[in-house]
Amino acid sequence: MDDVVDDGVLDDPENVEIEDFIYRGMDEIYLYKPDIPELADDYFANDDEYYEYLVAWDSPADLFYSGLVASQDRFSYITDDYIELENSFSGISQTTGVDYRLYRFSNSNDVFGVVRYIVPGSNAEGTAIERGDLFTEVNGESLTVSNYASLLSSPSVTFTLAEINDNMVSNTGEEVTIATSEVTENPVLIQEVLEVEGLKIGYLMYNSFVADFDQQLNNAFAYFDSENIDHLVLDLRYNGGGRVSSATALASMITGSYTGEIFAKQQWNEDYQNYFLATDPDRLFNYFTDELQGGTALNQLNLTDLYVIGTSSTASASELVINGLKPYIDVYLIGNTTTGKSQASVTLYDSSNFGRTNANPNHTYAIQPLVYESVNADDIVVPYDGIDPDVEIEESLSNLGVLGDASEPMLAAAINAITGNTAAVQAMTRQREFNYQEFEERASLQPNYKRMYIDELPSLRLDQ
Repeated sequence: MDDVVDDGVLDDPENVEIEDFIYRGMDEIYLYKPDIPELADDYFANDDEYYEYLVAWDSPADLFYSGLVASQDRFSYITDDYIELENSFSGISQTTGVDYRLYRFSNSNDVFGVVRYIVPGSNAEGTAIERGDLFTEVNGESLTVSNYASLLSSPSVTFTLAEINDNMVSNTGEEVTIATSEVTENPVLIQEVLEVEGLKIGYLMYNSFVADFDQQLNNAFAYFDSENIDHLVLDLRYNGGGRVSSATALASMITGSYTGEIFAKQQWNEDYQNYFLATDPDRLFNYFTDELQGGTALNQLNLTDLYVIGTSSTASASELVINGLKPYIDVYLIGNTTTGKSQASVTLYDSSNFGRTNANPNHTYAIQPLVYESVNADDIVVPYDGIDPDVEIEESLSNLGVLGDASEPMLAAAINAITGNTAAVQAMTRQREFNYQEFEERASLQPNYKRMYIDELPSLRLDQ
């Protein structure tokens, strides 16, 4: 369909140029285009009919989510501030530094938060709030399913702390006030080497696939290599994903024996799949590598097994690493079932080729549609319902433990699996409090929550 904004077919009401961009972008490259009748090439008889379709929507987001996103798509999204989106891809956000998960009380709209960790260098560091603390109120208001997003996005946040005893959550009366600030979070949170029963076990807590920190990730593997570790526990329990190139690099650091072999295969919509097959078939594969983008050599461990800690917060690029490694080495998942996201997305801007250069200066909308599904070298896709654990254990809110400590329950379960202490593994029953359920987490307030995205736009078939 021609660009009705530039052609001036009719007088344009507010948002129509944005909605035109959204439609054109989804029509161009959306993975599930065949499932949206309105994206068929012959759906509109003329420009006037197309224009009337656009102006019928109340907002750009309404068009995107209600009109153009398929029912099976849980992860495409739109933002009205692509500057914030770009910052988030670099690990930059406005935050107090309190990373949390929200839980909803059963049969209630009330929620409470649990602190998972404190971001180093943030305003929360050094305050009275720490991992394992609970909070039920923010800025003097009880948290509910309808107000948590606005309250937790406040420029200054006062947490009313609580505790859990005998499966009951109650306030302690203590309050902690923290102002938000711009923080660049290093996703490499913890790197340790633990010596257990004569084995050297590396432990890496990695919280997001951020390309800006690939060198720090590579440095962590240099440390593990210098310590000559026997096994690695990769903690992805809070890792919602990120850049595909960083996931490929991480998998390549873990192994080292498969450079040039297929890490993952891409399955685009039919138009793009055929286009790449005809013009650049190599574009459809992600290969194990021995260097970072820019040419820095990877530090590689040549491991033949991997122990991953994962939870329902483990998604996307994290699942890509697990699934992509399985054809080559033994991968054991410790924890509970992951999210189940196998698709990658890309950022589209309002420009002639949907790139950042020459983006429309009249707005800062961008869309992040799913563009391909990833499968591993054996053509296995991450299940829609997530990857099930080999050793099932759930974080207990009354006993979170200290991250990186060998006694922390999920890490202890991984260590027991490594050492073959089957009796201890079997004795570690799932610990669950039954009067609440998982709700949202801090990342859900960020525009790239549960993400797996490619570095840049592919060569588009706009002129085909």
